[in-house]
Amino acid sequence: MPANPEGQVADASPDNWVDRFAPRWSRPYLRLSRADRPNPAWLLFIPCIWSVLLAASMTGPKLWDLWILVGCGLGAFLMRGAGCTWNDVTDRKIDAKVARTRSRPIPSGQVSVGGALVWMAVQSLCAFGILLTYSGPTIIVGMVSLVFVAIYPFAKRFTWWPQVFLGLAFNWGALLAWTAHTGALGWPAVGLYLAGIAWTLFYDTIYALQDIEDDAVIGVKSTARLFGDNAPAWLRRFLVATVVLMAAAIISALINESPLALIIALGAPWAMGWHMTWQLRKLRMDDPDLCRRLFLSNREAGLLPALFFAVALLA
Repeated sequence: MPANPEGQVADASPDNWVDRFAPRWSRPYLRLSRADRPNPAWLLFIPCIWSVLLAASMTGPKLWDLWILVGCGLGAFLMRGAGCTWNDVTDRKIDAKVARTRSRPIPSGQVSVGGALVWMAVQSLCAFGILLTYSGPTIIVGMVSLVFVAIYPFAKRFTWWPQVFLGLAFNWGALLAWTAHTGALGWPAVGLYLAGIAWTLFYDTIYALQDIEDDAVIGVKSTARLFGDNAPAWLRRFLVATVVLMAAAIISALINESPLALIIALGAPWAMGWHMTWQLRKLRMDDPDLCRRLFLSNREAGLLPALFFAVALLA
């Protein structure tokens, strides 16, 4: 039987759109895709936005960029859903032992493993259809990302750094969107990708602090458990790495372009760094609700650079 009569997931907002408006038959599958918690899908989409806007600032905007952004946005939503479905299939026994996750659709009995795999395939095929609208090099880049998507759910079993694998998967859009705009990979895209990985280490360590006690009992590894009381010091290092790597990417892209565009774009890591600093100052490691709110605030942290990149594009 489900963990509660309505089937809501414990860490979803009680007034989320899935539980309020979606047809009842679809709700377990939408919950499986985390559609009732759409905020983190932005964390998959935001590196795409960075990359398109920075590439356009370097080479000039194209009408095609609008489809890159729309396609990446839809693809981020679909692939986040497919990735979450795969994660829940592989983690179903672990999720049943953790207070925050035992109400998820598979451990609570709302969806069977077979049904979840079919749903994952549907989402993946829809995302693949969008990918096919891009160039050959972009399709290849997109396909490679599946390696990290497949590995991530198992990472917590063999490494204390599963957040690295999440970062490798979640920020792949920086490489994909750059390739979609320019036709080939470039060093600025690699810099944005590495900055995104450092950012993921920052926000997902905060996220993992919610489950640190349950994870210790069942033996799940995470950077939160690895760092322990030293987590704030490590988060500060990830903050610095994010800012430095993003700045390096901007300089490598715009050093020969408009000085004004370069100066404006360099405001991106500065603004993001201040938001991350604010998160560090607010952080209380023993307050799971606060950790969740700080994690969710990273949508705004990531959109700040996008705003500066957009203004730089107009300079």
